[in-house]
Amino acid sequence: MAVSDGDHITVMKDMGLVTTVFDERKLSGLRGHLAIGHTRYSTAGSSDWINAQPVFRGVGQAGFVLAHNGNLTNTAALAEAASMLPGLVSSDSDLVAELLGQAFPADDPERTRADHALDLEQALMAILPLVEGAFSFVLMDADRVIGVRDPNGFRPLCLGRLEATDTAPVGWVLASESPALDVIGATFIRELEPGEMVIIDGTEVRSERPFAAERLDPKLCIFEFVYFARPDTTLYGNEVHGARRRMGQLLATQRPVEADMVMGVPDSGVPAAEGYALAAGIPYGQGLVKNRYIGRTFIAPTQAERALGVRRKLNPLRENISGKRVVVVDDSIVRGTTTRAMVTMLRESGATEVHLRISSPPFRWPCFYGIDTPDRSELLAAIKTPDEIAEYLKVDSIEYLTLDHLVEAIDAPGAGFCDACLTGNYPVPVPVTIELADPSPVPAAASDRA
Repeated sequence: MAVSDGDHITVMKDMGLVTTVFDERKLSGLRGHLAIGHTRYSTAGSSDWINAQPVFRGVGQAGFVLAHNGNLTNTAALAEAASMLPGLVSSDSDLVAELLGQAFPADDPERTRADHALDLEQALMAILPLVEGAFSFVLMDADRVIGVRDPNGFRPLCLGRLEATDTAPVGWVLASESPALDVIGATFIRELEPGEMVIIDGTEVRSERPFAAERLDPKLCIFEFVYFARPDTTLYGNEVHGARRRMGQLLATQRPVEADMVMGVPDSGVPAAEGYALAAGIPYGQGLVKNRYIGRTFIAPTQAERALGVRRKLNPLRENISGKRVVVVDDSIVRGTTTRAMVTMLRESGATEVHLRISSPPFRWPCFYGIDTPDRSELLAAIKTPDEIAEYLKVDSIEYLTLDHLVEAIDAPGAGFCDACLTGNYPVPVPVTIELADPSPVPAAASDRA
């Protein structure tokens, strides 16, 4: 977290879960009227203390801090522009902070507080047109908070309002997901538009447009609807939970199967399983219990840790499963580690048939916009056919939701999506070459299909 009292910015950060890093004693020392917070798992830059955010730069009146959701695609070019050797760039977020710091006016003791007021905003207007890739930024200096969404809108960012009370004036909040507003009693106002910069200070909320009109091309990550977003999040004006239920309903029409029970893989597979059961006319039941104290296993840094995490994360309800033909609905298969271990548990618990239904298309391509899937060889659907995947996972059948049905379920006519992880169509070129399952390499920005 970073907190401003109007004169100084205090930053407190560490490795670990929020409840481990912050307690009442530490929070009591963070005094001020502006604050930003951030949690991070690494997609660019190592996972260590130096890369924890918010990033601080001591320039201007009191310095500024930056928090970033996403992943930049032109880090090398930006490092060169900042005259930084590649080995000195600890993360793409730190690099943006460095560029912004260099864009600040030179120190001058004659400059007043009013002179400093627009330093951060003007630095952003100069630097943002140079930045490419996925980025939702939230920044803070001594007196204001600024939110920026990239011109494609890959990652969400929304604006909320806290009503005035007897002891506090009207407040404004920026958040990656709308439920964060509910938690603090704020009212959801709207999503920031792709390419928009919102400046919040003590008197107003202003909107600026730092990017050229030709760069504006809305491409919200379609996987936010499938997996990343909380079910109570609002995206493109729709609640995610309803979209996931519709995914399950449409999935049930693609490859019907006789079964005794439909079950979802907690948590993001459950709404789709409810929709599937409703459309298929098969009873819905609970087959797995999730350990609430284990995080998302696909984020774990090694295959061994991911495999170990599955057993700790999920436990079967044997009486519900034994002797039954079950349809198991999950949101996606990335590496297959979690799914294979889960199927083994169901077989061991007496399931006579296991039919796997996935509420998204096959995840075949790595993401360079903020999801940690750097190597295509780790993606199960990139190296195996559906029949081979079924054999590898030891299921009786498998079916993926089609892309057309996924878009239909989201129900946002005219909205733009990034589906690069499903199709290989990268809206913003990435500076790498991806190896296909066959020996022929293609540029990551190409439109070839797997």
